[in-house]
Order: sequence, then structure tokens, then C-alpha cells
Amino acid sequence: MKGGDVMSWPGVGQAAAAPTPVLTSNGSSTPGPREREASAAADVGRQQQTRLKRRPSSSSLGDASSGMPMSSSSQPANSASPRRNLGGKDALSYAAILRSRNKFADALALYDSVLEAEPRNVDAHVGRGICLQMQGHSRQAFDSFADALRLDQQNACALTHCGILYKEEGHLLEAAEAYHKALQADPSYKAASENLAIVLTDLGTSLKLSGNVQEGLQKYYDALKADSRYAPAYYNLGVVYSEMMQYDTALKCYENAAQHRPMYAEAYCNMGVIYKNRGDLDSAIACYERCLAVSPNFEIAKNNMAIALTDLGTKVKLEGDIHQGVAYYKKALLYNWHYADAMYNLGVAYGEMLKFDMAVVMYELALHFNPHCAEACNNLGVIYKDRDNLDRAVDCYQMALSIKPNFSQSLNNLGVVYTVQGKMDQAAGMIEKAILANPTYAEAYNNLGVLHRDAGSIPLAIDAYERCLLIDPDSRNAGQNRLLAMNYIYEGKDDKLYIAHRDWGKRFNRLYPEFTTWDNSKERDRPLTIGYVSPDYFTHSVSYFIEAPLVHHNYTNFRVVVYCAVVKADAKTHRFRDTVLKRGGVWRDIYGVDEKKVASLVREDKVDILVELTGHTANNRLGVMACRPAPVQATWIGYPNSTGLPTIDYRFTDALADPLNTKQKHVEELVRLPGSFLCYTPSAETGPVVQTPAISNGFITFGSFNNLAKFQNYNIFLLICRLGEMALQHLLQDVRPLQWVCFINY
Repeated sequence: MKGGDVMSWPGVGQAAAAPTPVLTSNGSSTPGPREREASAAADVGRQQQTRLKRRPSSSSLGDASSGMPMSSSSQPANSASPRRNLGGKDALSYAAILRSRNKFADALALYDSVLEAEPRNVDAHVGRGICLQMQGHSRQAFDSFADALRLDQQNACALTHCGILYKEEGHLLEAAEAYHKALQADPSYKAASENLAIVLTDLGTSLKLSGNVQEGLQKYYDALKADSRYAPAYYNLGVVYSEMMQYDTALKCYENAAQHRPMYAEAYCNMGVIYKNRGDLDSAIACYERCLAVSPNFEIAKNNMAIALTDLGTKVKLEGDIHQGVAYYKKALLYNWHYADAMYNLGVAYGEMLKFDMAVVMYELALHFNPHCAEACNNLGVIYKDRDNLDRAVDCYQMALSIKPNFSQSLNNLGVVYTVQGKMDQAAGMIEKAILANPTYAEAYNNLGVLHRDAGSIPLAIDAYERCLLIDPDSRNAGQNRLLAMNYIYEGKDDKLYIAHRDWGKRFNRLYPEFTTWDNSKERDRPLTIGYVSPDYFTHSVSYFIEAPLVHHNYTNFRVVVYCAVVKADAKTHRFRDTVLKRGGVWRDIYGVDEKKVASLVREDKVDILVELTGHTANNRLGVMACRPAPVQATWIGYPNSTGLPTIDYRFTDALADPLNTKQKHVEELVRLPGSFLCYTPSAETGPVVQTPAISNGFITFGSFNNLAKFQNYNIFLLICRLGEMALQHLLQDVRPLQWVCFINY
């Protein structure tokens, strides 16, 4: 009863935790190698090198002329040979046109011809330097700019291009100094301020990567003083503030970067990371979508999108929309087809939907792409255990433990399988290891209690259940197992049993919303709708007592609705179903359906009287009863005591099970049926009734097929021994983990 496997369920940020989304970093004007966020991975450890902005024409670089218009009779602009017969300003203007068309060799020839005639022509020296620079002759270009500066120390264009050359050679401080001089010469010279912002940003990134974060931060701010629209400076400020966990400031910096550069994919990506880590998954996904619209093949953004969609899938699944959750998991795989966490969570979802074949496929895929996913191994083991493939289940749990030796869930689950196999010592050893690995692992204490119960050690079992409840006061398994176990050693002579059940019922009831009004018809003469809810409509002890009511119910005067929560249907289940349907009743399979949803279904069926048949035994649906979906509710057959639930009005019993003078209290009102509250239907396989063996044997044989937990009061044996003052002749007992067989012959 209720000692079971533990699945590695994912929650928002729970098992199968998604890896931290990756922040990107970019230290200059174009994207370079990515720098990961400190919380996700170490810095890549190298500074980005980028192409710097250059002025497109001589006029923007400070040449004397903006260009010479050409007549229809003049030489075409794309002519291969420069016009050497031009002089002065005309030659400079034409050289600028050639340069703007990337005809640097022709332009260089014109500049050389001008300098032959005018060696002190500053514009010609500058233009010549630009041509050499664009042809890759950096040293000669620098000499030309130096010649210009010897003639005009305040030439902003020459100073700016010297800065560009310094930057290309990696001399960032010298480059910055050159840009500063250019701005001192001409504070409005835009090319200098823009390139100064670039080099200061690169200096900031270099300082940050070397550990001087505050100095790097200041350089980024200096860059923005030089050019307030320079997006990479805002971007890198965002990266630093993210690493400093000042996320509000970081977000504003990224937004500024995106505002000044709308195609800045990395900025959108990092905004998505912040929103995701704040739990705002919708905003995160919107940012990733914007990023991928700009850069469809941006792998970091695609991976981050897969993470966010997986988390969103888990969130909506936990909110009750499992199908939408599955849709998000599948969408995540469209962005990252080998994302193991999405596959794992799909496996969990398919398991909850009872699509176990699909769950197995997803878990195996998750293991293929992440061989270290111990949770997938564990959950595969649970599925194989439920399919009675115990050897395969053991293999899966052992594989999980080879990955995570102290994985408490797999240690616990391996103990559960050993219990089923009758290996009680090994089972206890595994569960104790699970507790040692995780002393706050509540479910392991519950399962330890089950082991003690099956061994007949009820006080030890109750102690284990109570230790579980100290860790998890709302543990349904331990709470109900404790109540069931208390029935074995307390006889109801005081209020201890009643108080325990009542207190459990009050606590449990708070977990469910309770209906107080119903839409059932108030017509007096209409047939009443009776609902029966149970997980035991299969070959189970309760089924032998519910068969007669299902077969002989008055289906004319009553509408019967059966809510079947059977885990594994068998031939008896199918026979019950056919019986109910043929007689005009309604059969609803509710296994795996959330109890609150089942309660809503009961309300839709307008059930007048809802009867549950399980009490605190395995797989009960008391959560449905806690919602009070029917105006009248009762408990019957499956449990020999009060449920403790204030939402259950009546308990069907008889004067033998609960005498009129009983002192035992119940939360429910007792309804004593005439004669017996049970109606037994024997199995068809029992064979015909034959003459009692006592006639031929000369003695009476008493037999009991049971579990050791129920043999706590040895007065039973004394009573048997005194029957008819017959002497005890023979005792045969067979003790098994889950069954105790005793034959006593007199």
C-alpha cells in the first residue's frame, strides 16, 4: 500500500533543470567571439577585434573640395587612367571621386602629381595616406599622415586616420590619444568622436577581461561621452551589470543598445536571458524571437529559445494544461533538435498522459543526447517496473546510480523493486542509503515504513511515517499509511484513532476547493444519480463485494455512474464495465486524471449521492471527495474506520462491525445496514461447494491468507485455541514479504 517508486518529475526549474541561458558579449562595433555570462560559464578570455569605421569620401575626411561636376564631353568617371593634366583643386576633387569609387591606384597617382607640383598641399598628403591605407600599406599611409601633420598639426582628418592605424595595430591607447587630439582640433568632427567611442569600448573590454571591472565600466561610459549613440558601449555595460547582478540597469543598457542599433541581435538575446531568469517567459521568448528575426542562424539565441520554451511547457503543464505543455516542448525541439531536457520533459508528460511507449522513446532520446541524464534512467526504470519487467527496471536504476551514485530517488526505487522481488534485506539497505544520501527525502521514510509494516513491525512503521511527515507534513502517502497502520494496534478504546483521522481530514481538506452549491434538479420524483468511485474494479478484495451491487442495482429508478480509477484493467474490469453499460449505467475511466478535474466531471454528471469505496487504502481518490462535487457523499466497503474527511457525510456499516454501543468516534454519521454491510460474490474459479474436510480429517482447519501487519493481537490465536476446547494439533505457517499464510488444525 502506497510505498512506491518516485519519478524524477520536473517543475519550474526542478529536475531536468534547464541550463542557464547564455549571455553574449561584444566589445566593439561588430559582433566578435561571444563572452558568456559569469553565472553560466567562464569568459572566453580574448578581446574582440573589429573593423573600424572609415569615412567614405574625401569631403567627409576634410579634403578642400567636395568634388568636381563633369560635363558630357569630359572623361568618364570610371576611366582607368587619371587626368594628370588637371591641377590644384580640380585634381583633388577628381581624386576624391576616384577614391569614392574604390579606384585607389588612380587616385594615388593624382595625389602624387599634385604633390609634385605642390609639396606642401596638406589635402593631397591626407588623400594620399587614405589611398595607401585602403591598399594595405599602413606604414606608408602613416608617413603621409605624418607629413600632413607636420604642415598642419591641427588637421583632424589626419589625426583621426592615424588613430585608425594605431587601432588596427592594436595600440589602443595611442589610437585614443590621436582621436582626442582630433577632437581638440575640431570638437565637431564626427569621425573622430565615433572612432574614439569604438576604441574606448575596446579598452573597456580589455580591462574587464583582465579583471579591472570598474575601470572597464568607466571606459564604456567614456565611450558614450564621445558618442552617445554608440550601441556596443551600451551593450557591454549591460553585460557588466548582468555579471554584477544589477539586472534592472543591465536591461536598460540593452534596451538603449537596441534602440540605437535596431538590428542588434545580441542585445535582444541578452534581454531575453534577463527576462527568463526573472520568470517572465513570455517576454523572454518575445526577445528571442526579435533576435532570431534579425539573425536567424544565431545558435546561442536558438538554444536559449529552446530553454525558455521548455520552461514554459513545464509551467503550463503544472498549471493543468498538459497538451499545451507538450506543444511547447515540441516547439523547443524545432529550435534545438538535440536539446535533451526538452526530450526528457516530453517523456515525463507522455508518462502522465499514460502514453508510456512514447515516454520510453523520449527518455531514450534524452539519454542519447545527454548520456549523463540520470533522471531519464530513473524514470525508465519506473515504467519497466510498472510493466512488471523488474530485471530491466533494476538495470535502469543501476545505470542511474552509475551516473549519480548518491541519487536518492534511484536508491529508493531500487529498494521498491527489491521489496517486490522479496529481497527485503537488500530493499531496506537501498532505502537506508537513499535516506543517508538525502536526509530530507520524505518519500524514502514512507517506503521504509512500508517495509516495517510488511515485516509486521507496526510501531516501527508508524515511526517511519511520522518522520516522513515531519519533513513533508502534506505527504499523502505517509499520512494515509500512518492512519491505516494505526488500525492494526489501536482498538478504538480511546479517541486516539478518531483524533488522528480527524486531524488528517482537516489538513487534507484545505488542499482542495470545496463546492457548496450544485445544479442538480430539485424535482422530487426524478431518478437519483448514484456515483461509485474506486480504483479496485479489478481482481481485488473489494471487487468481490461491489460486484453484487453493480449487477443487482435498480437501473430503472436510479442512474448509476461508475468512476473507474483502476491502474491495470483486467478481465474483471471489462466484465464490470460491460455489466454497467448493458444495464444502462455510465462508466467513466478516470485513472491518471487530476482529482479536481474528476470532481468537475462528477458535477457535470449531476451526481446526487457519491460513494467512495477505498478509504485510506491504495490509489484512493479522496481528493475528489474533498471537493464535495455531490450534495451527499458516503464511504463504504474499503476501509474499517472513519476517513476523517468533513466532506463525507455517511459511512455505511452494520451493527456487527460497529455495534450500537461502540465508543469509537467517527467524523461521518454511521448508517448501519440491516444484517451485513457486505455482500460477497465468490470467484467463478473457486469451484463447487464440497463437504467440509473436517468430517474426514476429524479436526477443523482454520486458514488465513494475509499480511503480517494484521497479526498484531495474539488474542486471535488464543480465541482460536479455545474454540470448542479443542487441542492444538498442527500449525503450519508460510511467511512471505507481502503475504502470511497460516493453517491451524484442531
